[in-house]
Amino acid sequence: MNLRFDERDEAFRQMVRSRIAQILPWDISDRHRRLLANTSHLHDQRRWFAILDAEGWSVPAWPVEHGGTGWTALQRFIFEDEMYAADAPEFHWIGSHMVGPVLYTFGSKAQCDRFLQPIRDGREIWAQGFSEPNAGSDLASLRTQARREDDVYIVNGSKIWTSGAFEADWLFCLVKTDTQGKPQRSVSCLLIDLRSPGITIRQIRQINNEAHLCEVFFDDVRVPAENLVGEEGLGWTYAKFLLDHERTTSSFIFWIKRELTRTRELGRTVVRNGRQLIHDPIWSGRLAVLAAEIEAHEWSVLRVLSEESSGFPITAAASVLKVKGSEIQQSITALQVDALGEQSLRDYGAESLDASTDPIWPDLYQGRTSRALITRAATIFGGAQQIQKNLLAKLALGL
Repeated sequence: MNLRFDERDEAFRQMVRSRIAQILPWDISDRHRRLLANTSHLHDQRRWFAILDAEGWSVPAWPVEHGGTGWTALQRFIFEDEMYAADAPEFHWIGSHMVGPVLYTFGSKAQCDRFLQPIRDGREIWAQGFSEPNAGSDLASLRTQARREDDVYIVNGSKIWTSGAFEADWLFCLVKTDTQGKPQRSVSCLLIDLRSPGITIRQIRQINNEAHLCEVFFDDVRVPAENLVGEEGLGWTYAKFLLDHERTTSSFIFWIKRELTRTRELGRTVVRNGRQLIHDPIWSGRLAVLAAEIEAHEWSVLRVLSEESSGFPITAAASVLKVKGSEIQQSITALQVDALGEQSLRDYGAESLDASTDPIWPDLYQGRTSRALITRAATIFGGAQQIQKNLLAKLALGL
């Protein structure tokens, strides 16, 4: 295995880095660096996606005929790496990384014509309606029903843990269209306008005092039959296709690398017992171990990308990346909180986002505890750790 990028890759990286520096508005990157939330402000995401779309870079992994760049898997990796390093807003990846690929693979031409461009330019934001109160990782147990009546589906039921539903425009939703058949053949996929009558959205207060997660309730919601993706009863197939894409993304390697840089900055900023924390042998030793794990994780991601390009099955490997990436997220945020010590107890409200630089409370401290708290869920969302390990036992070990 070649552990170096070749000259063409490095030239591509320099081109991307230079161009991002030219087109990324300073106020957006500054807000994103100082806010340090799991997602950027929505208006920043829309604005940045419009800029990327004009550049032809908003959906680099899509086929060229649907607006993609034609870059290799490695070039796409370099592009996202540079995006995160520049403090650009993160991709709103439910639309760009999940819904889009399902639509251009399984959807109708009318659906592609209607939905792909607004995903590319950030005009429409998507949420994912999979989990239910009694159907989280076990999607075969979902109960939300869609009854066909002429040219509409009547939807009743509820979803939970729906990220960003309160500010999204559309919901990519799994529903039950057959209550008699086998669970895997009774699930279908609908595209639901979240402004439809009969939809109620309730935000859920989280441990870090944010409310990004939501409950979504459906009371006789009428959905045009033309919003059915593919065929009835094949929603399970489409969901597995989608989750394979999600779990590759869920390595969180770019986010992790950026947080490693932040952690090093903290080590140079925090002074304890008269010296920079980076010189404390215990804390810096933990940092060194974590940095080695992250480098190994990065090269594991690159190996998966290489195998994906050659047609090698990646389902088991993607689950490994999900498991390891989740654990590293928790480890690196815990190390940051340990670096801050008692200063991690401060509540950074929204008013601190526009405060001038404070030598006692640097903006680098903002969001650290909040991030550490929310990453406790990293081993649950996107497929719980125990479920991922069961998949590995079956797919990789044949158990």
